[in-house]
Amino acid sequence: MLLPRSSAVTVRTRDPGHRHGPSRRRFLAAGAGLGAAGLVGAQVIGAGPALAARRAGDPRPIPGGIQPFGPGTEVFHVFLPGTGEPNTITDFNGFVGVAHITGTGAGANAGLSFDVDNRFIAGEYIALDGQHFNATFGFL
Repeated sequence: MLLPRSSAVTVRTRDPGHRHGPSRRRFLAAGAGLGAAGLVGAQVIGAGPALAARRAGDPRPIPGGIQPFGPGTEVFHVFLPGTGEPNTITDFNGFVGVAHITGTGAGANAGLSFDVDNRFIAGEYIALDGQHFNATFGFL
């Protein structure tokens, strides 16, 4: 079967300086960066009320954790990398990724040190209300 002449595709050679739009990989990487920034911003802005009031679909946190502000202060349901459970929720079936990065700055930041703990979890969990959910969480 032949296509009508009006539907023929014309192929042009690339002009000097021609640029393609962003690749799928770059597009997804940029979207992931914006999503992570939004997640961090959402966690910081109004974190007090969000931490105090749990909703029915929220995951159940792990027992224990760290108290970075000393005894008698709020418990953060997370353990430092290599010291305990890498996950932050219970009743979970899935994958946990942890990146613990330390180092020193370069150039104008020479001599400054950094310590980063990035985590993500993806899988199924049982929420506080007993319902099953599939989700992905990122912690920066």
